[in-house]
Formats: sequence, C-alpha cells, structure tokens
Amino acid sequence: MGAKKSKLSPQDLRELASQTNCSQQEIKKFYKNFKKNQPDGKLSKVQFEELYKRFFPEGDAETFAEHSFKTFDKNGDGTLDFREFMLALSITTSRGTFQQKLKWAYNMYDLDGDGFITKVEMKEILTAVYKMVGEENMLDFMGDELTVDERVEEIFSKMDKDGNSQISTDEFFEGIKKDPKLLKLMPMGQYKFDETSIPA
Repeated sequence: MGAKKSKLSPQDLRELASQTNCSQQEIKKFYKNFKKNQPDGKLSKVQFEELYKRFFPEGDAETFAEHSFKTFDKNGDGTLDFREFMLALSITTSRGTFQQKLKWAYNMYDLDGDGFITKVEMKEILTAVYKMVGEENMLDFMGDELTVDERVEEIFSKMDKDGNSQISTDEFFEGIKKDPKLLKLMPMGQYKFDETSIPA
C-alpha cells in the first residue's frame, strides 16, 4: 500500500476490513480523505497529536500522543501510512476489540519492549495520561483522586502477582479482566471518528 497509490486494491480492502472492523465502503471513504489531506500518503506525528488534542482540549495530550504514535509507527519512519493510521484508528476507538485494546495498552506501557512493565515505565505513561486528562479531572475520570505514584502502587499491588516489581503480559491481562476500570487509563473507545476526522 505505497504512498503513490491512488486506489486501494481489493486485497488491501479485505485485509483492512478484517483488521479494523470497518466496512470496505468506510475504508474507501477514509482512504479518499486521507489521500486528500496527506497527498504524500503519510500522517505526521504532529498531525496525530492534533487528533488527541481535539478530544482532550483541557489537558496536554502531546506526551501521550507521542507514546501512542510510537506503538503504531510499525516501520519506525516517523509517520503513519494509511494502513498504520487505520489500525490506530480502529484500536483506539470503539471499533477495536477488547483483546486489541489490551495488547495495544500493554505495548504502550512496555516502553522498552522487553516484555515487562516496570514501575518507571508505568509512571511515565500515567504521567502522560494525567497531563492529557488534566489532574483536576481525575476524580470524574477514575472515581478517585490518587496521585500518579499512588496509582502506580495500586496497580502493581493488584497486578504484580509474583512480586518481582514488573508486570508480565499475563499479569496485565488478568489484572485488567479483574478490574476493567484500569483500562480507562488508556483513554480510548469513547471517540467518534469518521472520514472527516483526518487532520490536514
């Protein structure tokens, strides 16, 4: 799916439809608008950050968007092509499956990609979430007023079952299943996107 394509192949459409839970017609509309706004076929990190700023206007979404962007920029070129953009859109909105969201959330927290989440990594992401949501909004957002450090300790006390000061994939998935409210700390699912959501 190169940057120069003016049309998606039937195979591209089928693959994206199965990966994103969008219809082929919706994907065509997204693609048309994506190409209109990104003639080079690439969405920049700054443009991606603008999407988050729209949904969290009261907070500072830049750091969270930067971490999120890294999880979707699969080829590491500093931009999102249409496929990467559609996968990001699907996972971070109501279209993504619970499993997709869990996997993405885990990858987001596991900053060094070693297969474990440390307290330092969790604190970095939670600090970004708090900044994006606005600390003054955390009571409404989470139902309590825990600080970042208190939240890290609470999460580790619930998830780090073997007490080794790191959270494995299995511990994370089990912890979220037992306390789904923790998934709120990965702001997603409440946004409504359509093909006009793509920033110019």
